[in-house]
Amino acid sequence: MQRRTFLRSTTLTAAGSVFLSKNLLALAERPKGELTGIQLFSVRDDMRKDPLGTLKALADMGYTHVEHANYIDRKFYGFPAKEFRKVLDDLGLKMPSGHTVMTAKHWEEANKDFTDAWKWTVEDAAVMGQQIVISPWLEEEKRKNYDDLLRYLEVFNKSGELCNKSGMRFGYHNHDFEFSQSLNGQQLFDIILGHTDPKLVAQQLDMGNMYNGGAKALDIMKKYPGRFTSMHVKDEILGKADGGKYESAILGTGIVPVKEVIDLGRKYGTQHFIIEQESYQGMQPLAAMKDDLAIMKKWGY
Repeated sequence: MQRRTFLRSTTLTAAGSVFLSKNLLALAERPKGELTGIQLFSVRDDMRKDPLGTLKALADMGYTHVEHANYIDRKFYGFPAKEFRKVLDDLGLKMPSGHTVMTAKHWEEANKDFTDAWKWTVEDAAVMGQQIVISPWLEEEKRKNYDDLLRYLEVFNKSGELCNKSGMRFGYHNHDFEFSQSLNGQQLFDIILGHTDPKLVAQQLDMGNMYNGGAKALDIMKKYPGRFTSMHVKDEILGKADGGKYESAILGTGIVPVKEVIDLGRKYGTQHFIIEQESYQGMQPLAAMKDDLAIMKKWGY
């Protein structure tokens, strides 16, 4: 072998080893239990038309975790819990969390207990292997009066107790009103975090939704370090497709400092990084999800 060829080969091999070492180091440094997933609302139309084909497409892209946004009559996307668990297992997918709105109708004040409908929600979540049962909404009626809100936040804690019996936690997911509305001189979000037990109620921070409420994720995370077990990883651009001043877009293309937010989340102990994009600016949703996952991987998630 000529000297020039030998040196070039040696250099490339060394460079490859350094590259491999850096990647192995990055994997080794990833905190135990941390995961990257997709909120299936991002591909809602595809899931409605062809849930099996859509899940397979996501698995083929490299997704290993999904978060549901469809639980109706004890079925996930039309499948009973055990059947949907098998569908995911066969594709190498797991579902660590899911969105099901808990309403006042799920709590019987006279009996101080949950209705069967909510108990079934928790039961089926456990069958799916979820870690968190997330309610992504707070009814307007429950946020008009300070005392009413406090009483309902106790129901949040009781839901956490119910979930704990199956090794899970209850969770809450913010939108924008939590940061734009106040009661008794306190921001709703401050009231929620101040009156829910972190051991029972996990917080899922949506870094995009809050922009329409005038809040920024970095400020909220620094105010409440360690409170956000999960987060929706989302970027925002000016537009009204999502019902506010901003709409979601491909990660890294908007005004949210996404990487800075998720890096701080990792530092503070966030374990679930769930990609969500609700608007696509002309792209096909599945194509957008492929790009978003590639960006997250590039960032080390």
